[in-house]
Amino acid sequence: MSRKTIAIALLVLAGVMLWGALRSNVNFASPAKIAAVLITVVAPAVGGIVLLRGRDLARSRRIEQLRQQTIEAEILRLAVQERGRLTAVEVSTGLGITPEAAKETLDAMVARDVADIAVSDRGVVVYTFHDAKYLGGKGDAKGVLDA
Repeated sequence: MSRKTIAIALLVLAGVMLWGALRSNVNFASPAKIAAVLITVVAPAVGGIVLLRGRDLARSRRIEQLRQQTIEAEILRLAVQERGRLTAVEVSTGLGITPEAAKETLDAMVARDVADIAVSDRGVVVYTFHDAKYLGGKGDAKGVLDA
């Protein structure tokens, strides 16, 4: 049984219990009656909502992860075109993302040792991608034991 099915069942149960409580001649002035309604109506409703929202949150996290992977792949493609050297401004304009998002992604790639940071004589921060920089030299690669 899926989470969505369980969530819908809990919401239906809460609705039926609320309908029954409203149609009964019960006086809701006593704390025991209020507690009974909270347990039989509110608890299943909250459980159903949590199950439905949890699914949406997991899905949105997965979508954000895929978005980030796509941005990083496009950064690597740009790095190959620019012989392994990029600035945050080039990434921002090339991918149509904010300069802050570009810098954040580039810094994350530096933290994972995908790139290094260099500073030009004029103070421009340049991100260097070693694999992209030396991609042209892959033709003369030798086996590890052949070297």
